[in-house]
Amino acid sequence: MDATALARTLLDPVPAHRTAGIEVLRAADGAAELALSTPHALTNVIGSLHSSGLIALVDAAGLAAMIALSESADAFRGVVPLGAAASMEFLAPARGRLVASCRLDDTAREALRAVLSGESDRARLSTSAEVVDGTGTPVCRGTFDWSVRRMPEAA
Repeated sequence: MDATALARTLLDPVPAHRTAGIEVLRAADGAAELALSTPHALTNVIGSLHSSGLIALVDAAGLAAMIALSESADAFRGVVPLGAAASMEFLAPARGRLVASCRLDDTAREALRAVLSGESDRARLSTSAEVVDGTGTPVCRGTFDWSVRRMPEAA
């Protein structure tokens, strides 16, 4: 299923995403691409995107990839992914339009499918994303470990 619209609906309201100007380009089949045009307000002393902006972009890419595994608009209802740990590798100054890509690996897909199908109410998984600039140069890579839980429905 193409979950791009669903990912936009769920991620656009997040204040950090709005502040950074993060945009969901594509979310389908457990993979996502997001972009942002480096906002001046989030630049560092050398004029590149501050590390906090890059972390927000990598976090959002992992979330969008998880949403992209949904087989229906309701599949993600009540699912709460919380970051448990993160690691980042900064490779080059991040300037201009940046694109982050994330694709769930088989282990993450299996764990998340169990939650989305209702087979399980929680899972642990990891996402990895790469961010490139407008020339295709990698500017950072990041990994997030997630604790994903389906909240019980209110009676």
